[in-house]
Amino acid sequence: MEALDTAVTPALAPAVTPAATAPGVTSSLAVIAAEIASALTRIERDAATDLSATADLVLEARRVFVLGAGRSGLALRMTAMRLMHLGLEVHVVGEVTAPAIGAGDLLLTASGSGTTGGIVRAAETAISAGARIAAITTAPASPLAALASAVIAVPAAGKLDRSEAASAQYAGSLFEQTVVLIGDALFDALWHRSGQSADDLWPRHANLE
Repeated sequence: MEALDTAVTPALAPAVTPAATAPGVTSSLAVIAAEIASALTRIERDAATDLSATADLVLEARRVFVLGAGRSGLALRMTAMRLMHLGLEVHVVGEVTAPAIGAGDLLLTASGSGTTGGIVRAAETAISAGARIAAITTAPASPLAALASAVIAVPAAGKLDRSEAASAQYAGSLFEQTVVLIGDALFDALWHRSGQSADDLWPRHANLE
């Protein structure tokens, strides 16, 4: 009787790009910078009215609540911090100190797909409580956008889009990067409208670190 061949065929390892041909970090920076510049140029051209409307909603709000999932949520936390520095009452949804949203409040959201269940449900709850919605999304025809008083449409790939047609970056990276910059632009515009100096804002920075 022949001996059984007990050798195990090794699993195929994923293809590895040779170091000599793999893009370097500087090349990746150039790609990211070019994509961000292109996205912002298109937003300036196509969404100027919605940018202004969002700024007005922030200023008119009694309180501002921010909500996003994953990296989008982290990006909006940066915006929340800056709006707090401006002197606005701002809350991050999900934090234990966040109060109930109500009439006169604004829910500022970010969702690439505009279909994230928890965010859409939160927007519906906010509207039923008398609040208004501002949305940053890649999908202006999405359920979230339909609930919003102002929609900033970002020309970027959704996190499930792996076609590289809208962005060469992984998942929703371009969208998330753009959310950070839109938030900074909103803050910068509102800061200059407020007439406050940098010295006026500084005392609101955290001193328990």
